[in-house]
Amino acid sequence: METRSAKRKRLLNRVRSSPDGDDRLSDLPDAILHHIFFLLPIKTVAQTSVLSKRWRQLWYSFPDLDFTTINPFANAPVKISSTGRKKVHSWIANGADSINQVLALRDRNSPIRALRFRAHVTFSRLNRLMRRAVKLNVQELDIEVATNDYFNFPRSVISCETLRVFKLKSRYPGFRLPPSPIMKGGFQSLHTLSLSYIILYDQPSLLNLFTDSSFPLLKKLNLDGCNGLMHLNVSCRALEELSLENCCQLEHLDIVGSKLERLRVISCFDSYSNDSLVKIDAQRLESIFWSNNTITDKCCLQNLISLHGAFIGFFILFEDLSAVKLRSVSNFLSGIASSQCLILEYQCVEILSKNNHIAGVSLCCFSKLQSLELHTGFNKHNIPGLANLFRSAPAIHTLIIKIINDHNVERRPWNRDLWQLSSTVEERFWESQSQVMKSFLQHLKIVKIHGFSECENEISLVKFLLKHGKVLEEMFLYGGFSKSRDSLHREKIKSQIMGFSRASGNAKIAFD
Repeated sequence: METRSAKRKRLLNRVRSSPDGDDRLSDLPDAILHHIFFLLPIKTVAQTSVLSKRWRQLWYSFPDLDFTTINPFANAPVKISSTGRKKVHSWIANGADSINQVLALRDRNSPIRALRFRAHVTFSRLNRLMRRAVKLNVQELDIEVATNDYFNFPRSVISCETLRVFKLKSRYPGFRLPPSPIMKGGFQSLHTLSLSYIILYDQPSLLNLFTDSSFPLLKKLNLDGCNGLMHLNVSCRALEELSLENCCQLEHLDIVGSKLERLRVISCFDSYSNDSLVKIDAQRLESIFWSNNTITDKCCLQNLISLHGAFIGFFILFEDLSAVKLRSVSNFLSGIASSQCLILEYQCVEILSKNNHIAGVSLCCFSKLQSLELHTGFNKHNIPGLANLFRSAPAIHTLIIKIINDHNVERRPWNRDLWQLSSTVEERFWESQSQVMKSFLQHLKIVKIHGFSECENEISLVKFLLKHGKVLEEMFLYGGFSKSRDSLHREKIKSQIMGFSRASGNAKIAFD
């Protein structure tokens, strides 16, 4: 049986040789061969260096060194065997020493376009590797390292004039940034910066680091796991994309970006802070993803006039839901009022629905909103909050409801017949909203309900939307008819829904 290595060698010989024995592949220009190398694992690229002097030079000049294709954090290097009189002293592994040996074979006439690796490494070895990469005019550095202790940020990359992309991720325990004056003196050519697991307990503020003077060309910024970070200001004029994740000690966030288009903030802010603040001023912002963040005490979102999509989710213990927090939620939602597509996570809907005085919070008018997606348990107390949202979306086209299954809540099954004249409490409530929801009902065309079951709350809403939705075209009821009920009863309920009165003659109902 032919081994994998023998098959690879046979195929390579077939590609390299024409029927008359000429080596056509070796006649290709270096740039084309480098492009072919780019599609191959780094180990395979290095193995071609044993073929001839020409191929060895191709390996030494290959500009895209991606060592992540080798098993990450492996300790054993893989030595390339010699063939004939030619012996190549190259080691391809993801250890820092092995990568250093590869870089040592190059000269300044063979710059590095990209260097990516994952490695167990000491700080001194990492520094040595960084200095060598900088000398080779590296343009992109993508590094994930694991160390036995905290280490300091490699200073050699700060002043690198050729560096365009820099990504540094540290496994536990993390790394420390140098003093702010040193950081602000470099990175003049950087377009993308990603830092993960930074230790900032001794310097809990990055107020003046991410500015035009420090990062004049920065377009993408990602900060993940900034331990100890409490105050962050971002005001880079060229910035287009900003992502913050797992900065749970964050208390003050101030973002000013005239070109900012995409913003992601996930699992940030401390629920025990008494004076937290978020301030965003970004007139070109197109999308905001705000998930699992504690509600701040103060909120000011300004000039978000270009907003297209917003995904919003808050996290808070409901016993801490004070009037100050509610006002902050209201201000946040008012700040994204120009959004065309809005998704609200489970707890966000709960905040608007938890009890009567919360459900009565006045929401701004989402006059441009075309699509609304709500994640909810669809319990009885959710109904006033949902109605509040519907009233605030007068021109909506598509409504999507994803029902979260809450096993702790007992749902009332639907046990009614069409001929019964009496109505449920839920039905009477929805009927009382028909006038104040008039605009909403005159624009709604598509309804999708995921996790649908035979519960009164859900069927009452379906009945109301069919009865008053004058332009309704499609209603999809997905997944979830209760398995505890027999199929005959489920079919009966489906038949009842199909027989509900419809304001729109074009309304179609589909079950899945």
